[in-house]
Amino acid sequence: MKQGLSTRQEAILDFMRKFIDEHDYPPSIRDIQLGCGISSTSVVDYNLKALEKAGLIRRDREVSRAIELLDPRRGRRPRTVPVPIIGTIAAGQPIPVPSPDNIDYDNVFDATEDLTKGKENVFALKVRGTSMIDALVNDGDIVILEQTSAADDGDMVAAWLKDENEATLKKFYREGDRVRLQPANTTMKPIYTSPDNVEIQGRVLATIGRRD
Repeated sequence: MKQGLSTRQEAILDFMRKFIDEHDYPPSIRDIQLGCGISSTSVVDYNLKALEKAGLIRRDREVSRAIELLDPRRGRRPRTVPVPIIGTIAAGQPIPVPSPDNIDYDNVFDATEDLTKGKENVFALKVRGTSMIDALVNDGDIVILEQTSAADDGDMVAAWLKDENEATLKKFYREGDRVRLQPANTTMKPIYTSPDNVEIQGRVLATIGRRD
């Protein structure tokens, strides 16, 4: 046991490490409660405060999954990358993307490398809609994307539909002479279009759940 930590706090740290390794994003307080068999979220919050005071984690209380594991060997925070939130994208029906002239690059947050996957050229969008809920992307979440024009089949991407002058968040698939933009919601239909009509604007690296 690390000096000054309870058995429960050790268990929470171990759960968080395993959860991040498996999912590539940190657990929510509710995930920790269920995963560690804790009686209430308030008990989880109490123990997280103790871990934060010990310098083992960092938290952003405005974001449900913004719990960062710090490096106890070096006693410092992991390297972060500034990520601008440049607007809103629909995870339902396509909507117009924000104009570049209206992007507020002052709206920036720091993301750790476990969220950015070590990529430098990243940005974030707030999700509107529920078509990606089966991929754990909910209305109001923040998605972090790598700016790229290329995608592999199955990648979740921000795709610009040129003819419609709209953008959408979907999984990308090539199917012969057409492209399928697939929602992750069984109640919604895919979008089929020609490859020439699709411009990939970014590939999703991580999702951060927002509190209601």
